[in-house]
Amino acid sequence: MYDDSSPISKTLERLEEAEQLKLTGQNCDALIILEELLIEDPENISALEEVADNELSLEHFDRAQAAAARATALDEESYTGHYILGFLRSIEQKWESGIVHLKKANMIRPNNAEILRCLGWALFSSGQRAQGIVTLERALNLDNENPLTLCDLGVSYLQTRNIVKAKSLFDRALELDPENLKALECIKAVQKLETVLQKGKTL
Repeated sequence: MYDDSSPISKTLERLEEAEQLKLTGQNCDALIILEELLIEDPENISALEEVADNELSLEHFDRAQAAAARATALDEESYTGHYILGFLRSIEQKWESGIVHLKKANMIRPNNAEILRCLGWALFSSGQRAQGIVTLERALNLDNENPLTLCDLGVSYLQTRNIVKAKSLFDRALELDPENLKALECIKAVQKLETVLQKGKTL
């Protein structure tokens, strides 16, 4: 018979509570629950992964790094741990190191739009432009209403001088999120580039 008062069940309840707090932006409250779980069980991989995710949201990158590294040390198949480590390396523009972690995360958890978005951007930024764009396109196919993916893919097309494609992606991002600062900046960059190219044609 299922016993909802068992220690495992209680742990799962607390993890779920922390997850709900995270989803509503209450990261500090989520961390209180998660840190209590880790005091009781320092090798609770799910709690470590959630700590890393919450610390990342708070931009406490050192703490996110420590929790993600611990999670992957305990379980090499922790895709969340590898994703966060890859994301952190990308922030530092250590693209090759980031790609290693993100490819590992993608291998463990294929067809995850966020992992593919980060992997695509890291590949493109490392000089593997074609592979990066293909990977970003895959991420967009999985989640076609993500302004972050639309902007990353748009920037990739802008850098490869496919202005029409880039502009359509930025326009779509602004349709979804009219206040998106990155998309607004990118549209301005497109307009400047179009002006420069137009002047070049009239010379």
